[in-house]
Amino acid sequence: MKPLDRKIDFAVVLSVHNANPNGDPLNGNRPRQNYDGKGEISDVCLKRKIRNRLQDLGEAILVQSDDRRSDSFRSIKDRVDGNAEVQEFIKGKKKNSELFAKAACESWLDVRGFGQVFAFPGNDAVSIGVRGPVSIHTAVSLEPIDITSLQITKSVNLTTGSDPDKRGSDTMGMKHRVDFGVYVFKGSINVQLAERTGFSYEDALKIREALVTLFENDASSARPDGSMEVHRVYWWEHNSKLGQYSSAKVHRSLQISLKDGVTLPRDVEDYEIALLPLEGLDVQEYAGI
Repeated sequence: MKPLDRKIDFAVVLSVHNANPNGDPLNGNRPRQNYDGKGEISDVCLKRKIRNRLQDLGEAILVQSDDRRSDSFRSIKDRVDGNAEVQEFIKGKKKNSELFAKAACESWLDVRGFGQVFAFPGNDAVSIGVRGPVSIHTAVSLEPIDITSLQITKSVNLTTGSDPDKRGSDTMGMKHRVDFGVYVFKGSINVQLAERTGFSYEDALKIREALVTLFENDASSARPDGSMEVHRVYWWEHNSKLGQYSSAKVHRSLQISLKDGVTLPRDVEDYEIALLPLEGLDVQEYAGI
């Protein structure tokens, strides 16, 4: 595989329509919001979706959701214990933290991309940290979001009570959704950290493909098919390891504003998207699938 020899920055523009993109468990699973009323999707949630897409593409992933497992292991520790190449360096005469981390990076794409902390208690306790080159910001909506809350009910009893013919209480809970919002998140890939984990240029292209198809095979009752959509992925490849510009300056070159006369956006077309030119740095633009 070709080593990563250039810094990469990226940005993703997505929309949410009548869906809950990322519920907050500390707030009744309502869609996340900041103090300005703008919607948020955590970086952890975004990485979960990227991992899912990489799994769909046939890549080996360490941190798998239990409902999307591609193997028989039920935990990270079980998956590590079941990998002979990694286990060789976790205990005994060959115990070596650096070789353990190297083997883990070679085995799983998400480890060499996002990094991972291996902290397993027990007699053979191990605590090894891998710092990954791919960093992702929290997605934030361009405008404050409106949240609609619905009370949902059940049509059958969950359990049989003392009187089988008596119907239990209908109330089951609440369901929340964002009426509409355009969100943007940004990220970068650091060459120096990529060299340490073995993250290659081909791996970076796989991350790009996952971003373009981020919501494929991601439907749920909170996010019905078509309710979340990637509209644009912007991909900047610098001509050096350190890059011609800072990531902050590159990300600022993406300018998004409401079109004249629009006060209540209800479609991504209500926004004007512009890219400020940066001398010597071209941007690749991809439409979401």
